[in-house]
Amino acid sequence: EALGELAMTYFRTADSRIKLIGITGTNGKTTTTYLVEQLLSSAGMKVGVLGTVSYRWPGFEQEAPLTTPGCWQLHEMLAKMAEAGVEVAVMEVSSHALHQNRVCGLNFDAAVITNVTQDHLDYHGDMEEYFKAKCMLFQHYPSALKRGIINFDDPFGRRLLECYSPAIGYGMEASCATGSKSLCGEMLSCTGDGMQLKMTCDGEQWEIETDLIGKFNGSNLLAAQAIGLHMGLTSGQMDVFKEFDGVPGRLERVRNDQGLNIFVDYAHTPDALDNVLRTLKDLDFSRVITVFGCGGDRDRAKRPLMAGAACRYSDVAVLTSDNPRTENPMQILDDARKGLKGCDHVIEEVDRAEAIRKAVAEMTKDDVLLIAGKGHETYQIIGTKKRDFSDSEEVSKAIKEIYG
Repeated sequence: EALGELAMTYFRTADSRIKLIGITGTNGKTTTTYLVEQLLSSAGMKVGVLGTVSYRWPGFEQEAPLTTPGCWQLHEMLAKMAEAGVEVAVMEVSSHALHQNRVCGLNFDAAVITNVTQDHLDYHGDMEEYFKAKCMLFQHYPSALKRGIINFDDPFGRRLLECYSPAIGYGMEASCATGSKSLCGEMLSCTGDGMQLKMTCDGEQWEIETDLIGKFNGSNLLAAQAIGLHMGLTSGQMDVFKEFDGVPGRLERVRNDQGLNIFVDYAHTPDALDNVLRTLKDLDFSRVITVFGCGGDRDRAKRPLMAGAACRYSDVAVLTSDNPRTENPMQILDDARKGLKGCDHVIEEVDRAEAIRKAVAEMTKDDVLLIAGKGHETYQIIGTKKRDFSDSEEVSKAIKEIYG
């Protein structure tokens, strides 16, 4: 906390006119920040982003080493944003950052929580402590003008809505709307080509279209629009996602000349993997093939849950390494294997590149292949060393090797 006060004084961030939006939650943070960036930029605002993929604002971009920067670097970047004329900064705020007081001294204009599902229990101990860490974002509110934006489809979100005000609740379950201001979404269509949704807030209705797929992305769109409403946008300014470029490593299609349906996704929690696979299972593919692994030196309890999600929705489950770090990769596979009981077709291959090659060899043009867990990452951590590794590049190599 003392470092936060020092950084705030040194960089004069307390005097900044930048409106600061903090987004926390287990899944959906990165996609929501990208959506908010597009929405507010389309409305003519200068926007800066700090998140898992990169730190960026007009005239500057760098790869992100951490979802949320360290306290000193965070204030330094906000000062640089102010110099560049940024009006709104949208930042992902991890539970680790909250627990470690990295965001001390920041005056958030809005705090957003997307959902709370199992992750990082190796650090927090249990779900209640994890939830408490997420709720710390909502304590950075020195005045009544600041607002919470909370997903009421999520059980933990509903708990937070009951005790936090002022707030905008958002979700796809209109029956869950609380006494607070609510933004409710209705899925009009959801196909492999995109979605159309109807929004309702304070008696006003509007529709939006997007190339994004998956009902979970409907929730991310709602979060972004709730932020837009808080920032003063009108319903007529909301339909700006028809040609959304997407987010690196978030259900990102791997283009290829063979017409193969291949996606790379960052899903590395049971809930995220479940959501992505359910989306693909509902589309018109012959089979779903999934390559997945579990990170080493992280929550061991989620490993069989990850495998269970893969087993439920996959016709072929390919279990491999993710970032094993200092753990024995075979031990990680052993932990995950418990969730694969009852699966008809399982391939185990500890070498991730070889696992991807085997998955590509297994598929036909009528199938869909999901390579989950690493998404935008361009490295694999084995032991204490990072080595170059990209799921997208490896799958492209495999296609070339198999098809020529």
